[in-house]
Amino acid sequence: MSVPDDRRYTDQHEWALRVGDIIRIGITDYAQDALGDVVFVDLPAVGKKVAAGDTLAEVESTKSVAEVYAPCAGEVRAVNAALADAPERINEDPYGEGWFVELTPDDITAVDGLLDAAAYRALIG
Repeated sequence: MSVPDDRRYTDQHEWALRVGDIIRIGITDYAQDALGDVVFVDLPAVGKKVAAGDTLAEVESTKSVAEVYAPCAGEVRAVNAALADAPERINEDPYGEGWFVELTPDDITAVDGLLDAAAYRALIG
């Protein structure tokens, strides 16, 4: 399983990458593998405010439906609209073209408290 060192992770298998003053969020390689082929993604509206732990998106796959949780509080600044027509990008490139949303966080340092890559690797064994 791929676990890039440049981002932080949750124990629910989301990743958070700081890009300037925003946080880009997606699901990990481990999560997409467990889900199987992703067939639909329900993304939030731009401007939606979320608290840490709130449901941010829903992912439907050939195996199940899963929720994606906000790793920090903030406001949805952008969504990856390309996923509507190509949800398979989540399986093909979970850390790149398969990102879900960009948040303007209430506190940019909030993601620093998440798991680093080594801790996430230990979590997934």
